[in-house]
Amino acid sequence: MKEAEALTVPSYWKGTLEEIEAELGRLSRGRSGLLCRSAGGRPVHLVEYGERQELYMRANYNSACGAGNTSHYARRGADHKPVLLIVGGIHGSELEGIVGVMNLLQVLETGKDWRGKGWQELHQLSSRVRLLAIPCMNPDGRARVPQRTVWEMDYETVRHYTQGRWKDGSLCEWPDCKAVHPIKEEAQFLGAYFNDDGVNMMHDQFFKPMAEETASLLALAEREAADFSMLLHGGLNCPLHFVKTAYVPDAVKGRHQLFYDAFMERASEKGYGIVRINMLGPDGAEGSPPSFNLTSALHHVCGGLSMLYESNQNYDGEGLRLSPDEIVDSHLLLFQEMMRFALANEVLPQA
Repeated sequence: MKEAEALTVPSYWKGTLEEIEAELGRLSRGRSGLLCRSAGGRPVHLVEYGERQELYMRANYNSACGAGNTSHYARRGADHKPVLLIVGGIHGSELEGIVGVMNLLQVLETGKDWRGKGWQELHQLSSRVRLLAIPCMNPDGRARVPQRTVWEMDYETVRHYTQGRWKDGSLCEWPDCKAVHPIKEEAQFLGAYFNDDGVNMMHDQFFKPMAEETASLLALAEREAADFSMLLHGGLNCPLHFVKTAYVPDAVKGRHQLFYDAFMERASEKGYGIVRINMLGPDGAEGSPPSFNLTSALHHVCGGLSMLYESNQNYDGEGLRLSPDEIVDSHLLLFQEMMRFALANEVLPQA
């Protein structure tokens, strides 16, 4: 495994637990609070922009769908602002989303990111939405990774810190790292996919969550009736893309595709590598049931759009390598497009 190298990490690359704590303590426009504590007792921070809105709720979302009218779950007033939920660091080694959220918070506070680059439209749009941002959903996993970046990690190092090692010392490769869950008792080294109990929140038991972190996130989405949730992940040296959300209605898939196409157009204009994936049609490969994962579960507790974004990580290997600046820019563009889309489209129809 490659030894961690001394890197000159730019000041805008804020992704450690200590940096999160320090910067959240300086917020003035936003409000930082505690969503929950992790399995390891670490704080999972929630940042709010905009006031919580009154919702007339008579039923849960599933029951309201059964009644044929989703407004029984959450009736909105004419001046209701779209509720956006952005979640970084679900896998603690996927640092790009954490850094993206931290730069977003700086834009919302000052109009500029941590490089001093202005984002006037993003700053202005933010006043028209209610934003819920979680910089690092899995602080247990993040605490296990000593590096601040993956730029100089080779494949073995990335896999070691991300998925861990089995008791025999072999790497927990993807996707076999999901074959045992919770994985804690089978691991020699617990990778950053997992909290300290060995639970991967993306594949929790959603009808009775094993992790308090999962339960708290789903409860937040439900009580806020989140209109648009975005889970931030990293996919080695992949093109930017979204992973199809399984087990959601065709109408929701159609809105996912509309957003995908809108973001793809803007990202392509910037010259970022992006690949188009069809959000429509059947889920999964023939004969292989797709995963009902956290992205799916978020839709089913609140009815909103729920998508998973895979960022390029720029690890030391073959394939597309976006620069650190491009990684930050692409996340801020993503957040801007989320706001534009939510304000221009009815993301949760009232039947």
